Amino acid sequence: MAPNTHSRTPFRTQIRRLLPLVLSLSTQVFPGAPSAAVGADKAAPSSEKTAGDAASPKKTVNKEDLRKKLTPTQYEVTCNAATEPAFRNAYWDNHAVGLYVDIIDGEPLFASNHKFDSGSGWPSFFQPVTKGSILEKEDRTHNMVRVEVLSAKSGAHLGHLFPDGPRPTGMRYCINSASLRFIPVADLEKEGYGKLRPLFQEPAAGAPAQK
Repeated sequence: MAPNTHSRTPFRTQIRRLLPLVLSLSTQVFPGAPSAAVGADKAAPSSEKTAGDAASPKKTVNKEDLRKKLTPTQYEVTCNAATEPAFRNAYWDNHAVGLYVDIIDGEPLFASNHKFDSGSGWPSFFQPVTKGSILEKEDRTHNMVRVEVLSAKSGAHLGHLFPDGPRPTGMRYCINSASLRFIPVADLEKEGYGKLRPLFQEPAAGAPAQK
């Protein structure tokens, strides 16, 4: 006997007619459910960055290129989170007025009028030029729990952050000289940092004098 296809046709037709209604209701009851316009196997397009993107370095650094550009100490500090010797580095005792920038990409990081003598043997600052220029990350190496300081754009290791600094912030950014390049205030315009000259018009409020 031939199958009765006529009796199944109305049922299939009803299913096809009801499917858009079911999908529409599901998106109202379950907002995260896929709509008829967006298939279940496709994500809705988005132009916004996630919070993870904002907290990650913004540039991809070619380490082989850096090996050619940096000294061995600069490379080990910035790329492998090494620590240079205390009291035997370029800027721990530098009292000149000027700007400290990322050795890799030149991003402004610290200013001399935020620098203080911590007695640690490394350049120490109570704040960065802008909070957005650095990243802070938990560091559990060497059987310690510390806060690692990274350059936000290049991802370079800079040093560590400690809550034992002077006023007004009470923080101590203990930074490796090898991760920095110093630009004297007289060279700001020549080096392309003229817009930051107002930083050095007068000492920051509450800034401790360097010894």
